[in-house]
Amino acid sequence: MKTDFQTIKVDRKDGVAVFTINNPPVNQMSPQMMQDFAAAVSSAYEDSEVKAIVLTGTGKNFIAGADITQLKLVKRREDVMEVALRGARFLSSLETGPKPLIAAINGNCLGGGLETAMACHYRVAAEGVNLGQPEVQIGLIPGAGGTQRLPRLIGLPNALEMITAGKPIKARQAWSRGLADEVVPMEGLLDAALKAAQRFISGELNLRMRMTRSVNHRLPSAAEKTALLNYARVMTFQKAKGYIAPFKAIDALEQGLGFDIDKDIEKEVALFCDCAVSDVAKNLINIFLNTRAAGNLPRIAGIQPAKIKKAAMLGGGVMGSGIVHLLLQGGFETILWDINDGAIQKAMGAVRKTFDYPIKKKKMTAADLDQKIQQQLTTTTSLDDLKDVDLVIEAILENMEVKQDVWKQLDGICPAHAVFATNTSALPITEMAEVLKDPGRMIGLHFFNPAHRMQLLEIICAKKTSDPTLSTAVAFGRAIKKVPIVVNDGPGFYVSRQLGGLFGGAVYLTADGVDGAEIEAAMVDFGMPMGPAALSDLTGIDINYHVNKTFEKRLGERYKVHPLTETVYQTGCYGRKTGAGYFDYSGEKPVPNKKVVDAIARYLEENHISPKKLSRQEIVDLMLANAINEAAYMIQEGICDRPQDMDLAMIYGTGFPPYRGGILRYADTWGIPKVYETLLKLEKQYGSRFRPANLLKEMAASGKTFYPEE
Repeated sequence: MKTDFQTIKVDRKDGVAVFTINNPPVNQMSPQMMQDFAAAVSSAYEDSEVKAIVLTGTGKNFIAGADITQLKLVKRREDVMEVALRGARFLSSLETGPKPLIAAINGNCLGGGLETAMACHYRVAAEGVNLGQPEVQIGLIPGAGGTQRLPRLIGLPNALEMITAGKPIKARQAWSRGLADEVVPMEGLLDAALKAAQRFISGELNLRMRMTRSVNHRLPSAAEKTALLNYARVMTFQKAKGYIAPFKAIDALEQGLGFDIDKDIEKEVALFCDCAVSDVAKNLINIFLNTRAAGNLPRIAGIQPAKIKKAAMLGGGVMGSGIVHLLLQGGFETILWDINDGAIQKAMGAVRKTFDYPIKKKKMTAADLDQKIQQQLTTTTSLDDLKDVDLVIEAILENMEVKQDVWKQLDGICPAHAVFATNTSALPITEMAEVLKDPGRMIGLHFFNPAHRMQLLEIICAKKTSDPTLSTAVAFGRAIKKVPIVVNDGPGFYVSRQLGGLFGGAVYLTADGVDGAEIEAAMVDFGMPMGPAALSDLTGIDINYHVNKTFEKRLGERYKVHPLTETVYQTGCYGRKTGAGYFDYSGEKPVPNKKVVDAIARYLEENHISPKKLSRQEIVDLMLANAINEAAYMIQEGICDRPQDMDLAMIYGTGFPPYRGGILRYADTWGIPKVYETLLKLEKQYGSRFRPANLLKEMAASGKTFYPEE
């Protein structure tokens, strides 16, 4: 038997060939790995001394799925079909092959990895490992038999949930559902798999009966199947509007689960190919790959980040308590500072409250939290206690003098290597750092509310932020499981200013007579979690007003606050926190707030403006054109020059619909010349706020796109 393979190590034990997949970083099913796998299996089949095969992985991964970078290279549906059919038929050949295969699942068993395990004849899983079909999360469905084998093993209801939601399950749950035959401690995994192999060799286990295709007792009747899938379609439509894959998965289940599994798998592959060539899948795959690469900047390549063991949090308010949650979960020794004992007591209550959800979901207990706080968290009202920290994060009063005073004190207390990070959302960080002896140690770490749940971390470089400081900040962001997006200092940084660009067009439409309810509906229909009025009420109309006034002051005439914005601000209705903003929240459900409705009506009457009807697409075009233009201005100004990061920031920070790929990918799809033409018309109609950036003018003339590689 051949044992020399690039991605698979082959051993032999008592008539059993043990294949250990070693294809870093996550044991993906790359072309080389699949070539080695096929050759190793063929060699084992031909060797009469090999009676069974055990398949396992290395490190934290069994097989973590297909190599999706290969999908990006394939453009034509027929090419995808050829490759996918070959892979599906290979797994079927393992299932119907002459010798038993035992999967020893040592780590993540996802996507094609789970499809491979299900094609094996016995599955032993190590305690705590993840098994799942997460393909829908990147716009795909299982394409090598997953929709046909999984229901046979665990029943259609459970398979539907796993495939359409894409969430993995742990080994114990997999065993209880019938997906795993045994669950054992990691150290006993290989022994258990070898014992299972001997049961096949002795005849105790029958190869043909152990083929997943032979398991039919869990398949529903035709009537049950129809009822389940019809219900699933209704529920999926409510949750996955704009996506394709969940519906294609339901189609695969509906068209399959018959007695000719090979034909049913071919139908699955065809539906997989429909997904693979869709814009939705391309967008989601790009988001996945760009998320993985977030923070990998040439500027800090090769710069080793400093190790952070002890971190301090200044301020235990809404943001501070959420950040303390992240520090505790990340295993950091943590100091929480606030101005007095009363503030500390209140902050501790807020910190505990951030753990309500994981305790409710039984991911931890109240006793676990008590232990974590006792072992990791210290509270203080004295800045002197921060003398040995590696990182300080500040979320105190949004006042430059107050912040600079605290930083100046800490500059003489903290060690020279400590990184100073501010969570300010509006103040210039370059100016804040001027009070430090070494301004290079300061950086912005802009968390989003709620800090312990929102995935984005906007990292802002001041003019003098050093490369080691940036490298440490990016590594810290990853350590607390955030998506780190690096931008440069400027008014609103990137996300706040871009959100103002995306939703800032709403006031121009309203002032032109367009019904506010139609604007809300158009943006929600587009895929945003809420419309501009609802978001303004959530964040605070007064806060948005002052941010807009800051933009007007620092960015000039293009950002002049609209007279209607002034009118709404003067009503004194500032949103949810005051009980009413654009909407009135005093009843069971929010309804339009009469005070604001009347103020807008008076404005329109005084300016002789009649009601105006626009299609939802026309509304979306104005809003998106303004957003694309804002991004172009920020690229010109050097705030950020990486479209993939800018798109990730809006997806993770504001809920921009992932299936649309991001604002700049949307721009490429729309066509830069069309965006430019739209802006010229809007500028003529509404003024300088829509004046196209020079960058867009140049791109429209030259045929360039934001993503030139595509």
